[in-house]
Amino acid sequence: MSLVAAVTTSQPSALAPGLPSVAESLPGYESVQMYGLFAPAGTPESIIKRLNQESVRFLSTVKTREQFLAAGVETSGSTTQVFASAVKSEVTRMGKVISDAGIRLE
Repeated sequence: MSLVAAVTTSQPSALAPGLPSVAESLPGYESVQMYGLFAPAGTPESIIKRLNQESVRFLSTVKTREQFLAAGVETSGSTTQVFASAVKSEVTRMGKVISDAGIRLE
């Protein structure tokens, strides 16, 4: 038995230069940890937009990126639409995994 190290993101990681992705051996494989900000339903669009702008600005600074990398986290900011789409996609994907595995919530 041999051990192979790989990253679970679809693209190479700055945290592990030179390591291949699992997707190189298992096409389509990706497993990433997503973090984001959520606001209550009905929050005015102007506030959502400002929170998004400031969050992306913060995540884009060299100091912030370096601090997160030191903690083992790669950061990226996106639009609210891209994040909402990613969340919906993950809910659908994991819903299928749960269903296919026969997991039941009691």
